[in-house]
Amino acid sequence: MVVQQKEDKIYTVTAITRLIKYTLEESFPEVWVEGEISNYIHHSSGHRYLNLKDANATIKLTIWRSVGGYLKFEPENGMKVRAFGNIGVYERGGNYQLNVRKLMPVGVGDLEVAFRQLYEKLSKEGLFDDSLKKALPEYPMTVGVVTSPTGAAVRDIINISRRRNDSVKIILYPAQVQGEGAEQTIIEGIRYYNGRPDVDVIIIGRGGGSLEDLWAFNEEALVRAVVASEKPIVSGVGHEIDTTLSDLAADLRAPTPSAAAELVVWDKRAFRQDLADYIGQMEYSLKTLMKQRRTDLIQYMDRPAYQRPESLVAERSQTLDNYMRHFENAGKSILELKKNALSLNLSRLESLSPLAILKRGYAVLKKMPGGETVKSIGALKSGDEVETILRDGSATALIKEIKKA
Repeated sequence: MVVQQKEDKIYTVTAITRLIKYTLEESFPEVWVEGEISNYIHHSSGHRYLNLKDANATIKLTIWRSVGGYLKFEPENGMKVRAFGNIGVYERGGNYQLNVRKLMPVGVGDLEVAFRQLYEKLSKEGLFDDSLKKALPEYPMTVGVVTSPTGAAVRDIINISRRRNDSVKIILYPAQVQGEGAEQTIIEGIRYYNGRPDVDVIIIGRGGGSLEDLWAFNEEALVRAVVASEKPIVSGVGHEIDTTLSDLAADLRAPTPSAAAELVVWDKRAFRQDLADYIGQMEYSLKTLMKQRRTDLIQYMDRPAYQRPESLVAERSQTLDNYMRHFENAGKSILELKKNALSLNLSRLESLSPLAILKRGYAVLKKMPGGETVKSIGALKSGDEVETILRDGSATALIKEIKKA
């Protein structure tokens, strides 16, 4: 009797890989895995790839783009996390991996991590710098409020505003202050008030709650909208111990919505009292000044010049007459000196004049027709016509004979 041995079943690579894939995926449809992140990659496609390791092993994790968009924080190498998802097998590479659906930091909440990461990012950009803060108007007349129309915050703001100054107008922009998309409604409120020229300052805020409840005020889009606002913004979110990124970006942070109203709405009674005090100080200063000027006037009037003004005028008139006499005498002396000097200069000028020489019997000979003065017989020849200038006239002659001395 011949016993036929059973042949071993042979699998293709694809078949065995798919068998392993089905086995793993059916065995681990949902699983939590805890470890430390390494080799983290945020791909340009939007997907995230990382390893999760402990002291003895490593597993690959994939966070698809559709899941990563809901993460509250950005994973970092060295961060200890808990990942929830299902085990999958990448057939082409023969690798198994955890497809992540949730990711939580260990020891601290994901919102705390997200808050820290966003704070560091925006701080590096300078969005919280004091140089960006705008001054609040001292006496605003219209205040725009962005908050929930049904919450306690809006009631507190309205009550405090009416108590402090019923002349200040409060305008409410109803916004969602909690839950998905809440930050967008707050941003729309800020933009709305920036488009209204009558609004002087904006208040954004809400009442207290957990970090998750207040998270809309930590969203990056809202923080940037607060910084970009042309109107000054006061942020009053939660209780005094709560601090959001919108608080840090606002031009002024109020510990509560009620405190925001106290800071923005000026007190009419205090203003009236300050005005009355100012008027009283002005009246006192004016009375003191008038009293001092009256005393000065009395002292001036007691002086001799004011008691006998005609004596002062006569004295000044006499002094003026003396000055006039001095001026007249000085003028006559100067005129006489100038006349004598002029006569002397005229005498000197006459003695140097050619006419004075002609008076003594001399003549000036000029060659015609050019009128060139003849200084030597060398300039003449027989037959030249010359003009002879004498003291009292001139005569024309012809040269007949030239004799040298």
